[in-house]
Amino acid sequence: MLSDILHAQQVLLLFKKKGVQHIVISPGSRNAPLTIGFTNDSYFKCYSIVDERCASHFAMGIAQQLKQPVAVVCTSGSALLNYYPAVTEAFYSEIPLIVLSADRPPHKIDIGDGQTIRQQNVYANHILYDTHLEMIDDQDDLETIATNERLINKAINVAITHHGPVHVNIPFEEPLYNTVQQPQVDPKVLEPHIQIETSIPALFTDRWNKANRKLVILSTLNPQVFSQKQLDVLTSDPTVLVMSEVSSNIRHRNIIWGIDTLIAPIENDQEAISHLQPDMVVTIGGMIVSKKIKQYLRRFETQHHYHIGNRRAYDTFFKLAGHIKTAPSNWVDLMSNVSIDGNYRDYWLSFFKDYLKKREDYLKSIPWSDFKAFDLIFDSLPNNIVLQLGNSSTIRYAQLFPMNPTHTIFSNRGTSGIDGSTSSAIGAAVAQDKFTVCITGDLSFLYDSNALWNNYTPANFKIIVINNSGGGIFRILPGEKDNHTFDTYFETTHQLDASHLCKMYDVNYHRVDGEDAFAKAYEKFLNDNSRPQLLEIFTPRLENDTVLLDYFKFLK
Repeated sequence: MLSDILHAQQVLLLFKKKGVQHIVISPGSRNAPLTIGFTNDSYFKCYSIVDERCASHFAMGIAQQLKQPVAVVCTSGSALLNYYPAVTEAFYSEIPLIVLSADRPPHKIDIGDGQTIRQQNVYANHILYDTHLEMIDDQDDLETIATNERLINKAINVAITHHGPVHVNIPFEEPLYNTVQQPQVDPKVLEPHIQIETSIPALFTDRWNKANRKLVILSTLNPQVFSQKQLDVLTSDPTVLVMSEVSSNIRHRNIIWGIDTLIAPIENDQEAISHLQPDMVVTIGGMIVSKKIKQYLRRFETQHHYHIGNRRAYDTFFKLAGHIKTAPSNWVDLMSNVSIDGNYRDYWLSFFKDYLKKREDYLKSIPWSDFKAFDLIFDSLPNNIVLQLGNSSTIRYAQLFPMNPTHTIFSNRGTSGIDGSTSSAIGAAVAQDKFTVCITGDLSFLYDSNALWNNYTPANFKIIVINNSGGGIFRILPGEKDNHTFDTYFETTHQLDASHLCKMYDVNYHRVDGEDAFAKAYEKFLNDNSRPQLLEIFTPRLENDTVLLDYFKFLK
């Protein structure tokens, strides 16, 4: 059974032919022709999530794991505006999200009809492709049928080949609920054109071979971008220093995993930090988390910055010399083996190892705090899990710890917003069978609390909420603190907890107020897979920033 509206049939059939299987539906009436078709075809895996903001992040979490397009479907009016935060995240994180928005016919826009806005091109600044289908009067309207066919194909193809969000706006006239048993159209599949570049420009190779201080920064990447052999090759050159962020999913004995731990203690020591200045910078991956490395490389004159990867290149340091559009693994395989003497890598690896020894002493001495809580968490997470990290403080604390090499790590670092972290994590948990743990802050969790309002959260899904009674990251930033303006409008202090939300959504709740209570609660939290679990860890609001800032002073 499917809608008798022909352009709704076109969407359904082309999605099926092109393998777009996961459909997240936000309930409504105007999108009924799409909902009827998708939910009555066993090929599609459909999810009903009322809150559009949560629904779109949930869909993005599925697409993040599958690396395939996932669709969200909504009714007309303000509904599709609630998808916008996820659209922007998908745009900057390069995740294939397809937005299908139902609309009124064009002649009913701006005449006072209910639930109507100007939906065409509503995502104009953050979309890879935006199109509007035409209504089909009858089966003999071959021109309109062919036009829609081309537009739907292009939308799906762009999402696949360009790794990002697309929007298809679809007008429907009433009646919306009439159905037929068999489709009355048979749309053709148009295959995408995929161009893969494999060559490395001669100018880059020449500059690379001549530079004796080369800095490679690995930021947000999908797991297994490099083989172990390729990492060995990349780190074997003594003139190459490789730094990685937690979201790179890369670990190696010759890679500095704690960028801030290395830079913060010497950032104001002109002589020490000048030794770090590279002749050439290569970035691989998405958005860089570390503010310190961005500020450092903007501050000094680096001759050449190249980005390597098939996707978007950012001029993060205002010195981008080129974008080499090839797979990072291919670049390593094609690298010249010219041997240059140097100690750039070994000098800074030795420097970093000295810091790590001091770091252990500091961690043993600190009181109960955010830093201590993260230390205990990362030290005792089980192997082979998917780890979803919230933004703001969470991802920045995670940068200070060595990651378990069996973990795969994700975070919404496209726009770096606090919205949608839990929704994305639940979508990711639904898309694969691995044990998924989401670590997030209190404001981010409360902001996205409707994420728990769904029927799909796996029983083995775990959430850890670090509750420091507000936006703790604001206490770390410069500025006057501990007055009404700061407490109310920046830190946003509160006395809320997650216990009542957990009761409402049937999530097991565990509370930790100090180090002594951690081990017992943590064990129950990890081992109970009868239903989703939430561990809320309360830390002292006024002490957390001092403990963190003293860490960098201690290393210095």
